[in-house]
Amino acid sequence: MTPADYGWDTERERSFASSRAGGLVPARVVRAERGLCEVVAETGPVRAVIAPSSETGDQLPPCTGDWVAVRPAGAATAATVVEVLERRTAVVRSTTSRASRAQVLAANVDTVAVTVSLADPLKHGRIERMLALAWESDANPVVVLTKADLCADPVSAASEVATVAPGVEVLVTSAATGEGTDVLAAVLSGTIVLLGPSGAGKSSLGNRLLGKDLLATGTVRGSDGKGRHTTAWRALLPLPHGGVLLDTPGLRGIGLHDADEGLGQTFAEISELARDCRFADCAHATEPGCAVLSAMEDGHLTRRRLDSYHRLRRENAYAASRTDARLRAELERPKKHGALLRRAIKQSPNFKA
Repeated sequence: MTPADYGWDTERERSFASSRAGGLVPARVVRAERGLCEVVAETGPVRAVIAPSSETGDQLPPCTGDWVAVRPAGAATAATVVEVLERRTAVVRSTTSRASRAQVLAANVDTVAVTVSLADPLKHGRIERMLALAWESDANPVVVLTKADLCADPVSAASEVATVAPGVEVLVTSAATGEGTDVLAAVLSGTIVLLGPSGAGKSSLGNRLLGKDLLATGTVRGSDGKGRHTTAWRALLPLPHGGVLLDTPGLRGIGLHDADEGLGQTFAEISELARDCRFADCAHATEPGCAVLSAMEDGHLTRRRLDSYHRLRRENAYAASRTDARLRAELERPKKHGALLRRAIKQSPNFKA
């Protein structure tokens, strides 16, 4: 496998010209941990160390999915990651620690598959949180309902989820029976990341897409339906029909981090209604002439949906006030490349839908 199999394209090659002239080679991070990276370079898989901060400056450390510039190994030196190339997209959450720091879960993804188990009661608030992360990443979100074989009425469940996922395709699947997996494979494109809690069926679904059991799977606890962590780290794997799959550990906490745009798209109907409010800075609480409150009173918007919107906006505002300046600068860049990214995906022979 070479970088081209992992999505390296002509645009990135052009921008890499000066680095290549300096003796560096491009590679994609398939796994990153504690100062080391497993990358795929033009010569194949390479284990590389991460250059010290004195050499890399103030840049953020690499994560799975990143494209990096690597200095090849010498007679007495190991291969070294010396630069993280510009990210086109990034999935970022706020950590559950008191410091509420940002954590980049995946970089340069094209499709975010929000996985939701139909074996458990649907949690609208969790779905909205994950969709806000997905939209904010500037990748294309898809909701994937798993374990349809364990649900009495998956069609009704899909309709219910669609009400909290405006503008997002909702697909019903079962890794056990294969239901919906062909449609899913046709919809997903480029670098695909599976997001969801432990027990949602991400690894089982991933194995279906990969065509073989490469990802560890486990059972859920009968007492509360929660899954055990079977994926210990984020890993990037090539798919048999083009593109790559990024499997992630289950998310215990889904904190938002500077996700204004993601929330606006997750609650698109509220954003649309807000345009007709009397006041431009309407908080949709008690203001006269509030179109959002009017929609709730006449039944077009539920109280739960509006309460969730307010709650997530408050959480996001707090997290944004603590944003690391380096990360903010890094996250502002992918927004400029959304259209370019989608065009590059369509033109690349390695990423057929």
